[in-house]
Amino acid sequence: MIYLVRKPAPPLAPYAQVLWYAQAPLTEHKRERVLPSGCVEVILSLSRDFLMDCPEGEPDRPNAPALVVGARSVYEIVDTADMNALIGIHFRPGGFGPFVGDCADRFSNLSLPLDQLWGSPVGALRDELREIASPRARLAFLERCLLERFTARRPRHAMVEFGLERFARDSQVSTVREVAKSTGWSERRFSQVFREQVGFPPKVWCRIQRFQRAVRQLHAGVDLPWAELALECGFYDQSHFANEFRAFSGIDATTYSALRTQFTNHIRVQ
Repeated sequence: MIYLVRKPAPPLAPYAQVLWYAQAPLTEHKRERVLPSGCVEVILSLSRDFLMDCPEGEPDRPNAPALVVGARSVYEIVDTADMNALIGIHFRPGGFGPFVGDCADRFSNLSLPLDQLWGSPVGALRDELREIASPRARLAFLERCLLERFTARRPRHAMVEFGLERFARDSQVSTVREVAKSTGWSERRFSQVFREQVGFPPKVWCRIQRFQRAVRQLHAGVDLPWAELALECGFYDQSHFANEFRAFSGIDATTYSALRTQFTNHIRVQ
């Protein structure tokens, strides 16, 4: 298996967290559950001319070979055969806007063909990437292409930046009103701008980030009683933790620990 990441340089760095390349042709299990992170991904298949759409309880069906996966608040199921050769971009919260010129919440919990947003050059981009032999060279080429698309028409608002920083320190729902008050805006106005740029209202974003804190702890194998882990990650109590974990992942925390993979937000589907 090959998994490489490249951290983009300025001016992309504040908007795209990493560019990544994955090659896993010998995965034993057919499907994986991908947990929501609240961030936008762009994914391009370099091995075949489609990516599989795997709705739970329904037959698999082919989708476009290059997708924008909007910020998600629910899990999705993916076909591991797609991982034979994938390249992608993981955007920072609110970082996708300058590359599409639209509000991020229009894409939340949706997967759309990339060519609907970036046009016909997407096909040529995939062809050029496939002609490059080295995975690291592919990542460098993708970064150059992303830089060509960069425009600051819709930079993150300073108040959204402020909110993201505050929520990263304390994701308790009770802080949303306090953060809005600190910006000088009404809670309604702050929530609207935050949703448009990040993809979710602040309260939903905080819920996702609490869930992600728990996922990272579980993936690292932290050995804590559930009640203590719940409080450490910002949940009210163990019951709140259990309900929220299942709401976002569709499984319980024990199942996550038993089925986790190399990647924090991926677990095997049995």
